[in-house]
Amino acid sequence: MSKSKPGLKGGARRDYYESDESSVEGKEIRTSLDPGIYDDKKGYSRTPSTGTGVTVETTDSRKLIFGKDENEDRGNWSGRFDFLLSLLGYAVGLGNVWRFPYLCYRNGGGAFLIPFVLMMGLIGVPLFFMEASLGQFCSSGPMTCWKFAPMFKGVGIAMVLVSGFTSLYYNMILAWSYYYLFVSFTSDLPWADCYNPEWNTEFCADKLPLIDCTTTKYLNGTCYNGDQFLGLWNDTMFTEVTGHKRISAAEEYWTNRAINMSSGIDDFGQPKWQLVMCLMLAWIICFLCLMKGIKTTGKVVYFTAIFPFVVLIILFFRGVTLDNAGQGIYYFIVPDFDRLLDAQVWKDAAVQIFFSMSIAGGGLVTLASYNRFHNNILKDSIIVCVGDTLTCIFAGFVIFSFLGYMAGRMNLHVKDVARDGAGLAFVVYPEAVTSMPGAPFWSILFFLMLITLGLDSQFAMLETVLTGVTDQWPHLRQHKTIVILIICSLFFLAGLPLTCPGGIYLLQILDNYVGGWTLLLIGFAECICLTYAYGVTRFMKDIEVMLGFKISLVWKVLWMVISPLVLMFIFVFTFVDYESSTYGDYKFPGWADGIGWFLAVMMVIPIPIVILYKIGYADSYLSVKEKLSLLTSPSDEWGPALVKHRKLVTYVDDWVLDPWAERGAYLNKGYSTPSTYASSRASSIYSIPGFKSKSTGELSEAGISRITSLTFESTV
Repeated sequence: MSKSKPGLKGGARRDYYESDESSVEGKEIRTSLDPGIYDDKKGYSRTPSTGTGVTVETTDSRKLIFGKDENEDRGNWSGRFDFLLSLLGYAVGLGNVWRFPYLCYRNGGGAFLIPFVLMMGLIGVPLFFMEASLGQFCSSGPMTCWKFAPMFKGVGIAMVLVSGFTSLYYNMILAWSYYYLFVSFTSDLPWADCYNPEWNTEFCADKLPLIDCTTTKYLNGTCYNGDQFLGLWNDTMFTEVTGHKRISAAEEYWTNRAINMSSGIDDFGQPKWQLVMCLMLAWIICFLCLMKGIKTTGKVVYFTAIFPFVVLIILFFRGVTLDNAGQGIYYFIVPDFDRLLDAQVWKDAAVQIFFSMSIAGGGLVTLASYNRFHNNILKDSIIVCVGDTLTCIFAGFVIFSFLGYMAGRMNLHVKDVARDGAGLAFVVYPEAVTSMPGAPFWSILFFLMLITLGLDSQFAMLETVLTGVTDQWPHLRQHKTIVILIICSLFFLAGLPLTCPGGIYLLQILDNYVGGWTLLLIGFAECICLTYAYGVTRFMKDIEVMLGFKISLVWKVLWMVISPLVLMFIFVFTFVDYESSTYGDYKFPGWADGIGWFLAVMMVIPIPIVILYKIGYADSYLSVKEKLSLLTSPSDEWGPALVKHRKLVTYVDDWVLDPWAERGAYLNKGYSTPSTYASSRASSIYSIPGFKSKSTGELSEAGISRITSLTFESTV
């Protein structure tokens, strides 16, 4: 029989569980002889526990079996590539197409790739690997994975809140994409010219053509032939004198027709019924794809994760064959190494990595929690990070080839047409395709790509909320379809203000504050909790148990020092560089930013609230120092979900193999009143080995510590 190894603190490991040590290519691999199926003759539980009654029957605990769930209580990914494609789809989102190319152009072209790749190595890969490993090791979502340090459960609550609020406005972006997709099914795109009085104005570009004036020039930039207006000979002068700008037909369609944008956030208006229907469709699709949890999304991602790459390849070959495409690509890749001396460039690279990889939103923990225990999460993490980086670069070539074509057609510099965000997706690209043969086809293809890019990220964020709810209240798992229906319905109603004429301003506030510095703070807290509160050495051993081989000490340096410092740098620089919110030329009033700050604080306020609650709820006879020590120590239930995997944890003293079976041996404080807790608890644990002093027969010091450590198991 194997003995528990001295070292790290944990729960009481039972010696009557056997394990087998085998050697594979010179590496010590510990596998379980017991398949983990509950057997009453074993004597370790009188009733089936959640840890033992739901395991795939196999004598090799490292063998990945698909087609049957390893953890039947929560479920697992059905296919070998379900998780990898879901993870790739979650990481590769809209930001890869409409944000990275613009940042690359703005920050030195090809030179920007240097800080981008460096930041990917310093914070992208380490934090991505860390968060995914956490979810896979404990098979828990962001709400319940904090049993290694119960005091920090608020970090998980913050993750779920951020994912929930982000999914609200993210689905509105998808609703706009659906709208544009539907109106593209026509012979002539509605934004192809300036002659529809329903949404075009006198300042539409086709009505103010740029010309070489050989007749009468006026100081306002206009050109006349007698009383006949010919066009503009100087559009800059026209803007300075009149205060108006030439506006493309695509932009007027976007602002005056698609979203019917109001003059400001204080002029909100009524919901636009077309957008309401598109938003409803977006949420219906989310419901249908999530109604069975990962069992349905795991199949959908085979299309939604692969299709965008197919479209990108098609658009690439179309883009590079367009006139003047080379000028756009030149602006994208030609390096300006002097820009590397600007701290803003490094900050932009770090922020793009952090948000592009979807770190700290809880989605990585959620998706990985449905993995089989011995899945090679290191390999998956590296594949996704490399794939995300290459996608960003490749998308840059696609987008800037079209921008170069558009700049040549409008007789402008690329810098004058380059945009990011909604301006690129719903103004610049639609304008670019209008003069191409078969314009509706290219428009349909582009918006299909946007939809499929966004769906994977939306699924992951919504799955994070769903998993948070069902992990916190496990009895709801059998009603998962009803739960996700309620979530989608509530989120649809909450998102209705975004369909109003002033909704674009509200969306900008949500994007700036809900998914901004809050994620940096959550990511920093997560990194500190795992590396310092829980212990980076033990966390690395946990990962090695899953992988079956040792991981490099480089991860330790990255997690303990480099990644937290980089996150702190970004966080501080974000406030140093803070500016009031804007949308185009519109500057938000102070009260609008105030709402944004309030929402941002609401996202992270659970972190200190839970800490204070846990400290106040702890046993009153403990000092504050003892409470902090208790609340930053793993509970008995922390660790792998299945007993056959818990047997592999041989590096922790007092490790509990089956805490669920022992639940009936004591009265947990989470299920009792304070008045009855002490006496019932003390009497019930006397029968558990290690709690009674051999010399006095009274509770030992370790026993008292053990009692308090079990206090929080049912409330974590």
